[in-house]
Amino acid sequence: MKITIDNLDGLGAVAYSSAVSAVEPNIPALTVQRELNVPSRCAAEIVLGIDGLAMPSRHARVVVTTESGTEIFTGYIATEPVRIYSGETTTGAVYRARVTAVSDEWLLDKLGSGAGERSPVLLPLSASRLLTTLAERVQVGGSAVITVASGGSAAALGTFAMKASAPWSKNAGDAASVAYAGYRALGGVVSLIPAASVPHALSDADGTLNVAELTTANVRELANDVTVSGEEEPAAYITECFEGDGTTTVFELSQEAYRDYGASTRALIRDNFNEAVIDASQWSVVDPGSHLSLTGTGLTMNGGNGADGQTTVTALDVVEMGGSVVAQLGAVELAAMSVGMLAGFYEGTSVLANCFAGFRVRQTTSSDSGVPVGVTGIVPVVNGAEVGTVFAPAAGHAYTLRLRLHCVEMQRVMQRYYCMVDGVVENFGPLSGVAAPMDVVFELVDEGAASNTPATVLYDSAAAMGAVGAIAGTPATCWFVVANSANLFGSIGSVSMTRPGTIWIVSTLPSGNLLTRLTGTSGQGLDCEATYGTSTGTRGRVTFFSGRVPVAGERVAVMYRSRRRSVARIEDAASVAEEVAGGAPGTCRWLGKVLQPVARSSADCENAAEAILAFATSRTAAVAGEYACVNPASDIWPGDVLAVTSAGVTSNLLVRSVAVEDGNAVPEVLTYKIKFANDWATEWADGMGLRLNEAIAADAILPQTAASTPGEVLANLQQLTVTSLSETALGLDAGMAPPAGGGFEVRRTDWQFGVGVDAADLVLRSPVRDFSIPRASQVEKFYVRMYDGSTPPLYSRFSSAMYVNWPVS
Repeated sequence: MKITIDNLDGLGAVAYSSAVSAVEPNIPALTVQRELNVPSRCAAEIVLGIDGLAMPSRHARVVVTTESGTEIFTGYIATEPVRIYSGETTTGAVYRARVTAVSDEWLLDKLGSGAGERSPVLLPLSASRLLTTLAERVQVGGSAVITVASGGSAAALGTFAMKASAPWSKNAGDAASVAYAGYRALGGVVSLIPAASVPHALSDADGTLNVAELTTANVRELANDVTVSGEEEPAAYITECFEGDGTTTVFELSQEAYRDYGASTRALIRDNFNEAVIDASQWSVVDPGSHLSLTGTGLTMNGGNGADGQTTVTALDVVEMGGSVVAQLGAVELAAMSVGMLAGFYEGTSVLANCFAGFRVRQTTSSDSGVPVGVTGIVPVVNGAEVGTVFAPAAGHAYTLRLRLHCVEMQRVMQRYYCMVDGVVENFGPLSGVAAPMDVVFELVDEGAASNTPATVLYDSAAAMGAVGAIAGTPATCWFVVANSANLFGSIGSVSMTRPGTIWIVSTLPSGNLLTRLTGTSGQGLDCEATYGTSTGTRGRVTFFSGRVPVAGERVAVMYRSRRRSVARIEDAASVAEEVAGGAPGTCRWLGKVLQPVARSSADCENAAEAILAFATSRTAAVAGEYACVNPASDIWPGDVLAVTSAGVTSNLLVRSVAVEDGNAVPEVLTYKIKFANDWATEWADGMGLRLNEAIAADAILPQTAASTPGEVLANLQQLTVTSLSETALGLDAGMAPPAGGGFEVRRTDWQFGVGVDAADLVLRSPVRDFSIPRASQVEKFYVRMYDGSTPPLYSRFSSAMYVNWPVS
């Protein structure tokens, strides 16, 4: 191999090949070490003084090529070379330098992770686009020193969380692994190559094949019955009903409400617009006419080109539309003749037709009742159409605009899991988003008013739609655009987007009208504060502020989700049957935990378990070992596949590491020492596509029986609602029609559903959508699931629960 070193002294790349020499036995003079999805390293022993060559310097650029000119390593000397005394000659003392270089992504590692303080969760992207995003994010604001090659892996991912504390290469390696791909940095370019896509046909006659003989303690046998746990997930859909009496301010919840503390306790977006330029680590700016800038009043808008979606400030990260999301603009001032959108959530490009929710700014017309014609008005938009009330901001006043979105589903994007089976990469998990309804509230506060002045609600989906409830058919993800200026004039002092939790409160007034109760902290013109059990030492509570206390006869419905550990158990029935021989049991169980990609729900666990079963039932999946060959036909990288033929049988073996050693001979002799391991033979933390842990979560409730296929459940009753509540009966609307031959089963406890299960716990079964439950005591709990007409019947995965604290006759 040839090596050149540019010591950044103005002399350019200098050939050091003549000075490379093996001084110690069994230590190659020049080695390139490659590991799967981590930086490559080059180690060289250089005799100093030969041909006047200088001591290599730290940060010097190193390039290693073969005799034919193929680059096999490019990188930088990251640490000071070590000077080692080698002996004496007739000309004096001889020293050598031990040099270690790291591949090109070391430049990105020096810049950090690119995640900033927010550690954003990147939602569905292809693997190549994700790697490009990671490279762009870490180099934002500067010139690109490393680029990502186009093409590469098109494998789709679910969610990927950047780690702020990790270097760029760690995030990139994790992203490549979950997509079942290998990244490599060479020549200033990072490439992402789908694993198993580059085969190398070899024979054990070409080198040394050593298939690892696992010790008895570490033998990993076939597994055909897999149980896995994931993260905590939201479970039952709970609606807890209380009666207002005009004086009670605190309502204690019966269960701990689910809250994703990994994401909920931090802001998704927070910017006070008080820097010299717009923060490129948070925003993407499109401004061909130079209409947007930062001034002393914040993000300042000075017109536009009159077109929708062509002058915008858009958040870099797409937003998952699950749980509660609150977007707030502070100190908003608008001048005359303004036209555009503020705080818009878009499903696609930033045009009105794609706007799921946002504040539209336009000139008022005669159809805007109670507002003078020709003044600047603010009006809510839902699904591209105006809804609610038009508000005309007063000149010189600053306003807070607040948009609340609430979805009963926390997870709108499913994970995708990859594995290799007999040399072919397979995937498990849907690409489509989780369908779910959403509640929407638009509110506005005049910042010059007293702190206890109620917020002005411009649109409330509960009040507008009544018993119909939330908006159906909502997008799983949206782009957030803080300003879309067709012709906006004014400024925005600050912006924030938070996930405050999952509690959502709707009141039914004595008149029968519905309204959403606004949660937050006092002093914001809101109704109440919702606290969670893990932070208060209780199960959670709702506290109403002075002046907002529920009146006598008001029915307060607090909606939230309970929590439990996600878990799934799946078996491969064909493998179980095949393993039965001579009376031996056919079932081979394995239990563990999914570490990466994160399994956020039992549905994710089911897809992960299917992926595990796919390779754990394969005879070649547990193969690991080493292979050595000299001068292979093509360069071999981790992530490639060795198609090794031995005794007429070809095995596909996934390459995990490669050490290329220079034989210091002419003609060139390059020895490739290769380690390979398929999915079931790797260490758990080093898995491709899936990273596992053999210790299943301690709080996981293990399924007693295994399902043969994932998703053998009916739809959850996301929109089960209370239609009436009296002293004698509770009226419910299931929100959907029952399946053929089925209906809705009501019980007093959860997780006890099924024909012939605890008849004493069964309240009723209804074959129709609308039904009533007789009441017997003031405090009651009912759990409802849908079932079908199959034998045995299938049920909803989770219950919809009604907790009632209401007087009885």
